[in-house]
Amino acid sequence: MTMSEAVWIKDPMAILADGAERGVVVANGAIVELVPSGHEPKTAAKPFEARDHVVLPGLINTHHHFFQTLTRAVPAALDRELFPWLKALYPIWAKLTPEALDAAVTVAMAELMLSGCTTTTDHHYVFPKGLEDGIDIEVAVAQRLGIRTLLTRGSMNLSERDGGLPPDSVVQDEDTILADSKRLVDRYHERGPAAMTQVALAPCSPFSVTTALMRSTADLAATLDVRLHTHLAETEDENKFCQELYGCRPLDYLEDCGWLNSRTWLAHGIHFTPEEMPRLAKGGVSISHCACSNQTLASGCCPVCDMEKAGVSIGLGVDGSASNDESNLMQEVRAAFLLQRARYGVKAVSHKDALRWATKGSAACVGRPELGEIAVGKRADLALFKLDELRFSGHGDPLAALVLCGAHRADRVMVNGRWTVEDGAIPGLDLAALMRRHQAAARKLQS
Repeated sequence: MTMSEAVWIKDPMAILADGAERGVVVANGAIVELVPSGHEPKTAAKPFEARDHVVLPGLINTHHHFFQTLTRAVPAALDRELFPWLKALYPIWAKLTPEALDAAVTVAMAELMLSGCTTTTDHHYVFPKGLEDGIDIEVAVAQRLGIRTLLTRGSMNLSERDGGLPPDSVVQDEDTILADSKRLVDRYHERGPAAMTQVALAPCSPFSVTTALMRSTADLAATLDVRLHTHLAETEDENKFCQELYGCRPLDYLEDCGWLNSRTWLAHGIHFTPEEMPRLAKGGVSISHCACSNQTLASGCCPVCDMEKAGVSIGLGVDGSASNDESNLMQEVRAAFLLQRARYGVKAVSHKDALRWATKGSAACVGRPELGEIAVGKRADLALFKLDELRFSGHGDPLAALVLCGAHRADRVMVNGRWTVEDGAIPGLDLAALMRRHQAAARKLQS
């Protein structure tokens, strides 16, 4: 399908949109018409029969670490909380090479795409010698696969010898970080609703960067007009670290560094107090909820409903594949649904809430209001699922079945009006060969 052709996604089994019972028409990368029950499209369009499909807005992943697909279920990191988990894995990540990163990124993006993801972020923050062009590698893979990205230029400049957690070999100095951040934005950051590649700035965390870098990064993001991202309030250990090192809680530290504004979205946000939540909302800060990772590392449970009541936008992120240990965003939807329902009760959380977090909520996190919703004028990013697996047999409500029965693989995915997944496969990608290459890289890294 070319960008100029109009296509009618016709008569879906179900669709997450009002007034689109007979589907949607897409043309030139955008949704141009919703077709209600009993009507025909007003736009001349080639039909795509969707009677066997449940249609969602493309899912949006708001937090990830692609390189970590190379360190899933590493024995030394099993059954550890965040800080000792990081200490176990940093020496392995310090051996990353460009070839290994290319394999890791391809696996992560492919897994996301096959789960219905159309837009993904990534937080790459390890730059050992020889991997200075890590973000460039990610851009190249995304362009090959056709996924929409917001790639964050992560950073660490506070190593073990300075009182931080990472080893000296993976950190960089402030001047190098800021110069490369500007280079990446200048070279790759696209603007406008059709943008496929964007760049944000992302110091890793309060325990791996200096206050000077936090502040200078916020200033640079304002100058370049790009978004800001970091981990915050993930564990009580982090709160204690901030109190001991800076004499304040993480949110106070964030505000002091000039981050409490609408450019910022934060990963995790588990341990904010009720008094802090309205401050997040007033500043326009949004939160990426990472349900699987939070459970794996026993970090706690993000108070999603309380955050939303305070006015904070919530999106979903799979987080790194060393703490999840997968990159399946549709599975993350189910995990978030179950975790938040267990916390708040049946009446407070529905399957549609979980789907909203992964679509419209995630779009707010990445600053892309033209994504995450099936409506006229929005981008034609769609995920189509079949209910033809044993797990769905006997289902009633198709949308609910996706979440409750555990959908994990999309049959079709469209990004910017182009099919990127067809019949459950990514055209032109040899998954078996990719897995062999990726597994070999993982074994070498872990040896």
